[in-house]
Amino acid sequence: MESRRNFIGKVATGLAGTLATSNVLGANDRLRIGVIGAGARGTELLREALACPNTECVGVADVYTKRLEAAQAIAPAAKLHLEYRRLLEDASVDAVLIATPHHLHAEQFVSALDSGKHVYQERTMAFTVEQAKRMRAAYQNAGNRAVQIGHQTCSSGLAVDAAAFLKPELMGRITAVRAHFYRNTPHGKPQWARPVYPDMTPDRIAWASFLEGAPVREFDPNRYMNWRLYWDYSGGSITENLSQQLAFWYKLLGLHIPAAATMTGGVYLWKDGREVPDTMHVSLEHPEEILFSWDSGFGNSHLGIAEDVLGTDGTISKGQQIRYTPQKVNRPGANEMIGTARTAPRAHMQNFCEAIRSGKEPNCPFDVGFRVSIACRMAVESYRQQRTVRWDPAREEIV
Repeated sequence: MESRRNFIGKVATGLAGTLATSNVLGANDRLRIGVIGAGARGTELLREALACPNTECVGVADVYTKRLEAAQAIAPAAKLHLEYRRLLEDASVDAVLIATPHHLHAEQFVSALDSGKHVYQERTMAFTVEQAKRMRAAYQNAGNRAVQIGHQTCSSGLAVDAAAFLKPELMGRITAVRAHFYRNTPHGKPQWARPVYPDMTPDRIAWASFLEGAPVREFDPNRYMNWRLYWDYSGGSITENLSQQLAFWYKLLGLHIPAAATMTGGVYLWKDGREVPDTMHVSLEHPEEILFSWDSGFGNSHLGIAEDVLGTDGTISKGQQIRYTPQKVNRPGANEMIGTARTAPRAHMQNFCEAIRSGKEPNCPFDVGFRVSIACRMAVESYRQQRTVRWDPAREEIV
């Protein structure tokens, strides 16, 4: 088994250089991409990026040497880095895809913008309120850098269809959004629990880099591999799943940060040491007088994943497609309608690449990611403090 020390000797350390004064690329310019976090999601994003026209991967960073080796099979010419800052020092990198545990997002996002890169930031954008504000400051200082937040449905045909139905004459006054996210797994296979492999040793994992910004702990390959189960690194289903459903409607409805959030639930199914709940309910009260209610569980998939926007004159239902159903009490002659817009392959990644070349705002801009991040943090704080929490917009704090 190759040691981390030996592997370090084989990876590139990156080339320091003077940053270009502008990162806007022409339509025919080759877009050179770096990846920070080469796990399952990071490699999926890399494949999507490489399938977009005129792109190449020139660098990959990850704290686990096995993942670097796997990434090189996808991008053989890419330089490999155990330390992401070495990748950011490489002046040949135009844009980075960040797909790391949530507690690492802020530092990597800020460093990437400060080094002159465009950024695709996987969800949820920010882990805490303070990190969100720090990321906002970096974004505001970044000039013409494109930032796409990884809420993919914002680039989907579903978004086109929902926007077409979100008209006052069709919906009337909207007061509520009801959403749910349910999954199930076979007995003995807990949701999110991934196996720990024998090669996950201190020689192969840069543990201190993984912990950056989180509480210091002794090396624990289980916490590394199953980081989604622990509050130090994750908000559980809130940051993984609720964030996606919120982002879609936050963009289309223009919802602000919730005025109040209440979350209940617990670890009802799997007593395997996980800290994040597997069954939960979230209620978000918005200043627009719209109540967003969300249920989620990992022990029954019957209800699946869906949302319903409830208006006095109609309902928009989102599942595999968008469906509009009139409220006959107010629209007696209206008919049901079904959306037909299609989602292009790699639509969200393609939109990011196009935003870099055109300078136009991407489909899921920073502001959507910011509002979703705060809403998710409010839900987590409500659960952990076992009380309703509120947002103070003047101080920008959870109280």
